[in-house]
Amino acid sequence: MRQNRENILIIETPEGIEFSLRLAGPVIRCLAWAVDLGCILAMSYILVTKIFPIFVVFGSDIISAVSVLTFFAMSIVYGVMLEYFWRGQTLGKRIFKLQVMDIQGLNLQLHQVILRNIIRPVDKLPALFYAFGGLICFLSRYSQRLGDVAANTIVVRIIDTNEPDLDQLLPDKYNSFRDYPHLAGRLRQRVSPHEAGIALRALLRRDEFELSARIDLFKEIADWFKEIVKFPQEAVDGISDEQYIRNVVDVLFRSDVKKTQPAASAHKSA
Repeated sequence: MRQNRENILIIETPEGIEFSLRLAGPVIRCLAWAVDLGCILAMSYILVTKIFPIFVVFGSDIISAVSVLTFFAMSIVYGVMLEYFWRGQTLGKRIFKLQVMDIQGLNLQLHQVILRNIIRPVDKLPALFYAFGGLICFLSRYSQRLGDVAANTIVVRIIDTNEPDLDQLLPDKYNSFRDYPHLAGRLRQRVSPHEAGIALRALLRRDEFELSARIDLFKEIADWFKEIVKFPQEAVDGISDEQYIRNVVDVLFRSDVKKTQPAASAHKSA
């Protein structure tokens, strides 16, 4: 794992295959946080004024204390919930096309999400200006704030992937995954652009790899996608890991495709 001068993190797999991740700098992360801050303030205001009006009878000091505690609780809950269920993104990160991920390029684990958000109040010091976190991010080799360092995470910029010529990359063959449209839709919903790009680049560069590295690489990527959405056994029987990735890329990048019935189905219909 190394970083070049353009703030791009290069990750090398055990098979010797390199993938690049463009790191998000302090400025764009600050803009994303401004959006999230607006959401957190709005939710905190609603909680204090609509759900906790009973504290009004205790005076302004109690209301101020409850408001501060509610804000900090909401900022942690907001970050944990969205980053975990939206696969490393909050509303602000989605708008600015940022994503939190493990520093090795792997999917986030729940404990990482919790840890980086629990430490967020320290990064915000002083007050809400993020001076401490911003300074750490500026000085960090991988543009990490303190919460990222503790959780072993990074924030990357999502690069739009242009739709490739799938007719050349994926011949018009039967794709068993398309027999399960609800699972195919779930796959499109859960897979991030970065994950889709990894699968696509692996197929585009497959002929550059030695056979053993090619087998190991596609097994690793296939195992990754199998954890995201599990297709029935009859949909994956008899297909290699590389064909599994072909089916995944076909579902992710090709919205309308003619289904080619397998020979067995054709004979059965006859």
